[in-house]
Amino acid sequence: MEKLTTTQIQRLSELNASQDIIGKVFSGMAERDSFFKSVELELSRMNKSKLVEFLKEKHIPLVNKIENDLKNWLTNQEGFNQVNTPIILPKTMLSKMTITDDHPLTKQVFWLDDKRCLRPMLAPNLYSMMRDLYKLTREPVKIFEVGPCFRKETQGARHMNEFTMLNLVEMAACKDGDQNTRLRELAISAMDAIGFKNYQLETTDSEVYGETLDIVCGDIELASCATGPHPLDNGWGIFETWVGIGFGIERIALAMGGYENIKRVGRSLSYLDGSRLNV
Repeated sequence: MEKLTTTQIQRLSELNASQDIIGKVFSGMAERDSFFKSVELELSRMNKSKLVEFLKEKHIPLVNKIENDLKNWLTNQEGFNQVNTPIILPKTMLSKMTITDDHPLTKQVFWLDDKRCLRPMLAPNLYSMMRDLYKLTREPVKIFEVGPCFRKETQGARHMNEFTMLNLVEMAACKDGDQNTRLRELAISAMDAIGFKNYQLETTDSEVYGETLDIVCGDIELASCATGPHPLDNGWGIFETWVGIGFGIERIALAMGGYENIKRVGRSLSYLDGSRLNV
């Protein structure tokens, strides 16, 4: 019995072949090679067709459409305000998130030197921003940010070193005890805004926030949701209720586009809107 060669698997994976195709078994090498050629030809044709469709009709990659739809929903329907914070993060901010030298996430951080890193998450800056805005206004704070984050992730089909997060946080807007209800409202409304139907809300554990409510599609985590007051809040001088959601934009595009590998929808010189450029 024969299986596809490593080179053949790599080529078909680049063209978004399903796992059923990748794992197919053959009676001999001739059957295998014939199958590979026919599948490669068909997938190449489909790949080129999607590229042409993008260039002539779509113009905006799926990841950017998802990002735009979420931003429009937040600003036009939910009254949130967009903020932009630094990508370079001081080590002291990670320490406030309990990510100290002995924390597992420390090894995933891209350190620039012994005091600064590329941000692995948006939360530290948003903590600082919502604290200062609340001190200034003494009114509910509703802010969000979208931008790149960086982690030394495993190079699997669901992870990238550079990825896009959209984090929203709503502070002092609901009374204590109503956070989970508000969180679910926002999660459902967000999915409606991007036209995503095939998802579930599941409770799970995270390395930073403990128990969280996740938005998942099958075994793909699309977003993680948390509430406060939380033990982390004291370090930031925050004492009000809050709810927050962090969306992985490429993860959502992976699920919506039906792709096998997240690298197809990330920042790339090899792919454009899920299609391989070298066909």
